[in-house]
Amino acid sequence: MHTVPVRRHLDWRAFGLMVTLCAIWGFQQVAMKTVAASAPPAMQLAIRFGCAALFFGVLVLAREGVRAFGDGTLASGLLLGLTFSLEFVFAGQALLHTTAAHTVVFLYTAPLFTALGLQYLPDERLSIPQWVGIGMAFAGVAVAFLGSTGRSAADLITGDVYALTGGACWGLSNVVLRRGRVGNAATVKTVFYQVGCAAMLLFGFAAYTGQTRVTWTPLTLASLVFQTVFIAITSYVLWFWLLRRYLTSRLMLLSLLTPLFGVAFGAALLGDPVEWRFAIGTLLVLTGVLVVNVLPGLRPTAPAGP
Repeated sequence: MHTVPVRRHLDWRAFGLMVTLCAIWGFQQVAMKTVAASAPPAMQLAIRFGCAALFFGVLVLAREGVRAFGDGTLASGLLLGLTFSLEFVFAGQALLHTTAAHTVVFLYTAPLFTALGLQYLPDERLSIPQWVGIGMAFAGVAVAFLGSTGRSAADLITGDVYALTGGACWGLSNVVLRRGRVGNAATVKTVFYQVGCAAMLLFGFAAYTGQTRVTWTPLTLASLVFQTVFIAITSYVLWFWLLRRYLTSRLMLLSLLTPLFGVAFGAALLGDPVEWRFAIGTLLVLTGVLVVNVLPGLRPTAPAGP
């Protein structure tokens, strides 16, 4: 059994790494959108998670052998993988009914669900001013993305519920990691549970919804290589490294920067329009992040844990 380090408040190292992760995750939206015509999003996700599952599966077996999953982490590991995978399924369903903007807003309620699920842990408990900061940051996402739509109210409500459920699954997956026995597993095994379950579920979802056809072009291959190497492997290892060392609720709040980076990259690389609401929303998100993490005082970087 691996020793779990005591979770710390965010320092400048954690803050910098999370901003880097959010930038990478934001760029993935551009990478997926660029090749969406030749590879449906659900299939892109299934391929990248499938390749990552093979990579991490080999590492786990090489390190621990055939008894790798007899250490008591299997049940919570599968629950972690299931909640993580359902996030993508519900987000995909949301896009069939509501707008991409609504999907982003309700999907990024995940930090709220994480914070609520961890409130019984003394070190994760948020003060009233910090809850105000989280509310302000979420309001910033809403201001940045919500606008008028041409869809019916029934469609919007259906899609928004799907997206909200996806946000709940994402947020609760971090609660499972924080409190389940999988939290004591090696990082490569933890990521394997997540990407392995996601690969199986998303391949099934892509087949069920008829999103399996891929036209292989150099750009499609480059996008999938980027998504596999930098998103499903590198960024997830770094994300779990952070989750094992820093307070989960504070890290999740910083994930609200991801859709802002996505819009910025879309504007810079794809020529997507940016409205004035985006600037106001960005300011609100950054203010909320400061209220929760910076104003109490960023602490000096502590020595790295085991």
